[in-house]
Amino acid sequence: MRPIDVSEIKHITDYEIMRPEWRPQMMALKDRRRIRVGENLTFLFENRETVLYQIQEMTRIERLQNPHEIAHEVETYNELIPAKGELCASLLIEYETPAERDVWLRALLGLEHHIWLEAGGQRSQARFDDRQISTDRLSSVQYVKFQLSPAQVAAFPHGARIVVDHPKYPAQTQLTPEQLRELTPDFQ
Repeated sequence: MRPIDVSEIKHITDYEIMRPEWRPQMMALKDRRRIRVGENLTFLFENRETVLYQIQEMTRIERLQNPHEIAHEVETYNELIPAKGELCASLLIEYETPAERDVWLRALLGLEHHIWLEAGGQRSQARFDDRQISTDRLSSVQYVKFQLSPAQVAAFPHGARIVVDHPKYPAQTQLTPEQLRELTPDFQ
């Protein structure tokens, strides 16, 4: 997938005009790309459109107008656009209360070694962004990539699942036909 270019980012005033129409479309797209695994892990699979939307929202929220600041956002978020044979996701670790979240973000240490995407009978381990991992607790938002083999990419449209085999959070989810159809174009 082609990365976002700085020239594609709309000025804040132009974005505010188009946002009411574009935002519902993007929320619907994100809903189709959101996959829950167990009760507390949500994978939001990113693509070029979701990343462009995220950059526009960040420039809006932070009121960015300096070209260097906008370029930094573009560079940062472009890391979430999948390369050939990849799927990229924002992983949200969601617990209801801050106290519960604090306990589980410590209990789930090592999670980066326990998440897999399985297709065609083969597993690919999630690669986590090392900048989001510390030695005493996880961040509640992680960025993960799955690099699939050509055989897995070919098998993906016919079935895939996400498996978590962490001792304190064993869970798995079979992707629905709709989710498979939504994510398959990311490989091209």
